[in-house]
Amino acid sequence: MVEAREQWNPGSTTGAWEDGDIVNTMLKRNWLGTLAEICLIVIISASAGLAWNWTLLTGAWRGEVTQQAVAVAAESATATGDALPMPIGLMQVKELHDAKEAVIVDARNAASFAEGHIAGAIIMPVEEARRNPSFPSDAQVTKDSTIIAYCNGYSCPDSMEVAKLLMQAGYSSVYVYEGGFPEWRDAGYAIAKGAK
Repeated sequence: MVEAREQWNPGSTTGAWEDGDIVNTMLKRNWLGTLAEICLIVIISASAGLAWNWTLLTGAWRGEVTQQAVAVAAESATATGDALPMPIGLMQVKELHDAKEAVIVDARNAASFAEGHIAGAIIMPVEEARRNPSFPSDAQVTKDSTIIAYCNGYSCPDSMEVAKLLMQAGYSSVYVYEGGFPEWRDAGYAIAKGAK
């Protein structure tokens, strides 16, 4: 019986070992070596990145805001007027309404307001707010009063627009009640009808 030996066949068209086991063994070694090199590169890169950004990362883990981020956010909000009012939920609105600690603004049109609105709300439709984002003098609303704008619920953008206009006009504590009149009415809270 003739023993199978690995021989290099220089006349072969592929120029490879005739025995396929050697080729497979070499590929496995190369694959493992390549994988080891990739892992080493990733570890070195991650270590360098962590070392370079150490103070930034430790500050973020502690919840600190960088001075650069504060400056950029403030500059962006004042330059473009993009400061957004914060959303507020039903229970918070109810508490502020009952304690009379907030001015409630209805951003819907006059017909919707007359059909029903949160008791004590002041009407300020979007069209009116675009022309003059201020309150009647008898409303006694100061620039630091808590203001809550609402409209017809989550799908209605009017309250957000009115709230933004009020913020641009200098009112500092403006919120948007996204649930709006439908959520308030369905909760069974006080509503009023009519033009006032």
